[in-house]
Amino acid sequence: MKKDYQKLSIAAHRKMRGKIEVISKMPLRNREDLSIAYTPGVAGPALAIAQDKRFVYEMTSTKNGVAIVSDGSAVLGLGNIGPEAALPIMEGKAALFKRFAGLDGFPIVLATQDVEEIIATVKAIAPTFGGINLEDISAPRCFEIEERLKKELDIPVMHDDQHGTAVVVLAGLINALKVVKKEKTKVKMVVSGAGAAGTAVTKLLHTYGFINILVCDRQGIITSKRKNLEKHKKYLASITNSHKISGSLKDALVGADIFVGVSQGNLIGSVEIKMMGPDPIILALANPTPEIMPDKAMRGGAAVVASGRSDFPNQINNVLVYPGIFKGAIEARIREITDEMKIAAAAALASVVKRPTAEKIIPDPFDKKVVLAVSNAVKKIARR
Repeated sequence: MKKDYQKLSIAAHRKMRGKIEVISKMPLRNREDLSIAYTPGVAGPALAIAQDKRFVYEMTSTKNGVAIVSDGSAVLGLGNIGPEAALPIMEGKAALFKRFAGLDGFPIVLATQDVEEIIATVKAIAPTFGGINLEDISAPRCFEIEERLKKELDIPVMHDDQHGTAVVVLAGLINALKVVKKEKTKVKMVVSGAGAAGTAVTKLLHTYGFINILVCDRQGIITSKRKNLEKHKKYLASITNSHKISGSLKDALVGADIFVGVSQGNLIGSVEIKMMGPDPIILALANPTPEIMPDKAMRGGAAVVASGRSDFPNQINNVLVYPGIFKGAIEARIREITDEMKIAAAAALASVVKRPTAEKIIPDPFDKKVVLAVSNAVKKIARR
């Protein structure tokens, strides 16, 4: 009998009143401790930082911190549920930052979905943090928010729904191709979903060297021949579908080697998998219900299957990368997380699995080598 994890989670959250807390690193046992931690002693580091802002990295803990910012407009598979309802997810991200990378995550949910207000708010709080992790902000607003903040701030900014997903997908595919003995330049790939995750996944895979990619949204295959495309879909059309094919998702899947789903549950079945090429790779990542359940995909003839679920092998989970990426970025004090760093992080993550198999193309989040490999890969590129 499967456990009801949602019911168990509600009970745990009520008992603990959330997942995180703030504790003091300095002892506060007596008046002398108070004089060092607070007034009058604290004027010393305050004045030192006022003279040279670089000391903030040495004398405060918040530059070891990441702001986890959301407006609650695109939470998991739950949709636009608002800032208060998004808070348990943001607290969860904070707990994972601490557990896996030793970083202090600060959940910040905003009671606005206005692009300019979000940008202004994040810029106003940025001096407190070493990095900004944007989370669960809907497309296409998330693209402008991230791009503007990357240009206007001097600390790394990353929308995890886009780039965390893209890096883990690339790592999984690097190893999945080894299992089926195929090459990135010779495979046909179909990406289902043209939102934040689908756009970033497609961009990174194209940059890495996948050539034959078709992207599908609710209307079917995205092509430059389609009228009234949104800005990000025009970009997708420019780097995919070189033959300007039109049609449905089913049409796109004919002869395909790889399916990457970042769209909606129960979208495809065994029939669609049988239409694909030999030894197809299926990454069905919609949460909590994937585009096809992993066991059904295997029965349908898939050679390698991954999903976002922890109750099946090959969980494609962003926790494998965002703690390490931010750890590397903050320790290297870089301003921008580049595509080169993301690709290096994906390759490093894939390399943690020494002998990939159909049941293991991605490492376990609790493998201690994961964060170290990812953060070192980012720092290596930063040092160049």
